[in-house]
Amino acid sequence: MNQNGIAPGTASEITHYFSKASLPSQQETLGSIVVEILRSGKSLNRKMICTKLLRKLEHATSMEEEKHYQALIGMLFGR
Repeated sequence: MNQNGIAPGTASEITHYFSKASLPSQQETLGSIVVEILRSGKSLNRKMICTKLLRKLEHATSMEEEKHYQALIGMLFGR
């Protein structure tokens, strides 16, 4: 664990996920989730990002929104 609380290698993995985001809205969503996690003081990792995305998917109000979150979850698992 390094000084900023992110395990070595995790930062580069997260950067890789962001680079795979094809639409600005995907990047904005991931960015807001990362900010939310960091502000809560929790560790930033794939599991936490996935948990937040699943929670947002559960509360999605449209099919488009569901597809958006499903695509982001798929990116986390390399699909």
